[in-house]
Amino acid sequence: MLRALCRTAGTEPTCQGSVVMASQNRAPVPPSHASQAHTSAGGAVPAPAGGIPALVVSGFLGAGKTTLVRHLLREAQADGIRLAVVSNEFGDLGIDRALLGDQVAGSQYVELEGGCVCCRLSDALVTTLQRIWEDVRPDRVVVETSGVALPFDTLLNFWREPVVAWVGACLSVVVVNAEQVADGRELDGTFEQQVSSADLLILNKVDLVDAGQRDPVQARVQHMAEGTPIVQAVNAHVSTLALFPPDPGSLSRRVRSQSQQESHTHEAFEAEECVVEHGIKPDVLIHRIQSRRALRAKGFVQTSDGLRLVQGVGPRVDLMEPVVRPPDHLLGRLVLIRKSHARGAVHEHHAGGAPLQG
Repeated sequence: MLRALCRTAGTEPTCQGSVVMASQNRAPVPPSHASQAHTSAGGAVPAPAGGIPALVVSGFLGAGKTTLVRHLLREAQADGIRLAVVSNEFGDLGIDRALLGDQVAGSQYVELEGGCVCCRLSDALVTTLQRIWEDVRPDRVVVETSGVALPFDTLLNFWREPVVAWVGACLSVVVVNAEQVADGRELDGTFEQQVSSADLLILNKVDLVDAGQRDPVQARVQHMAEGTPIVQAVNAHVSTLALFPPDPGSLSRRVRSQSQQESHTHEAFEAEECVVEHGIKPDVLIHRIQSRRALRAKGFVQTSDGLRLVQGVGPRVDLMEPVVRPPDHLLGRLVLIRKSHARGAVHEHHAGGAPLQG
């Protein structure tokens, strides 16, 4: 296991995580490849023909991004593909890594914490991508943004030196919660910016919408991104060929001349960490979460019915048995994300672990 660790002083972000060297069905990098990857001090890393395909997975809070990444990891392991995943979670608990469970064990996975990957952590992202390339030489790279990040601004980092030397086709896929669109919740601002900058849209959770609403919902999303392909999905299950197509140019509407990144602003959000007592009744837990009116709630709680994964999106709060037991330090802790009304802020983190009260 190769430990990836990069820290900077002062108010700059901190990123940390771990990289596992080989997939379950793929041998480690041969010495010949390693010698090519590490040419000389300061030397450039040669890119393979056509470069490495890269994918930015974005979408609003609770759309199903981590579920999509889980599918990609599972398929990569089954096919013997070296897939590197960089995840940027809004909040400091690292819940998304726990949700991936043992899927992380057969891949290259790094977490970036302490800010937004499309702006504050953009330099850390470039550094991390380059380190993954030099040390692991993956076949594909996926960057999962937080639910408040803008995908195109994240995509621009693939066109920066030195990453541009080895990355090939890069696309942005935005996962959309069909139920959120049907309810008309939070469809302006960040949501609209995410949708309008996608190369491919995944209209997820269509099973939560009445059959008669699905076409109007898709039409509403299509109106925000005219000409962008839309794929309907349940549990974010989409063919890998749709995300890594043989001819990515048929999807990508971006040109590298656009890579002059301009300053941008987007909505302010805050993440609050809450502590939940052991043995709480499920209906009490749901009521308390709903009373906080958060856009997103997630975490692990030991309820009176047993250990439960909490997944809250808007007014919907689901409690389910986790597939894999999370680390003990995550038990009884929730992250609630909501819009912030603080002036001049882009993203805020409020930590402290106050009791969840309703």
